[in-house]
Amino acid sequence: MTIPSSKRITLCNTIGAMKFAKVVFRVAAIWGVLIITPLYFIFDLIGRQDPPPITHPAFFYGFVGLALAWQIAFFFIAGDPVRYRPLMIPSMFEKFGYSAAVVILVLQSRTSSSDLVFAGTDLLFGVLFVIAYLRTPARPAISETAG
Repeated sequence: MTIPSSKRITLCNTIGAMKFAKVVFRVAAIWGVLIITPLYFIFDLIGRQDPPPITHPAFFYGFVGLALAWQIAFFFIAGDPVRYRPLMIPSMFEKFGYSAAVVILVLQSRTSSSDLVFAGTDLLFGVLFVIAYLRTPARPAISETAG
């Protein structure tokens, strides 16, 4: 059985797009887990090294927990990009939202410019998420007549 060249090209493009999405989301998840998990253990250190001390621990730990939950979602997306393609959209908002917030806070002199390193990393992942979303094929609709 021979596959027509047009279908071979489409198949290669789909495989390449899925591999790209898998790599991007897996790297983002691993990076996030490595960067976010230690925050659970350095609450007081943050206040000493970057005053003032955190005054609302529930907000801090809530942010850390929510951010870590998104890393788990990134692992799911990496496992099956076509199936979880719709989750790529809120993933972009997660990355761009944090980046924008940090840039605004730096411009207002409300946080250190060193925080731009992490904002830049998230911005880069956000752009890669957009590319992955655009390259990943949509899941085919389930036919009502399929049985």
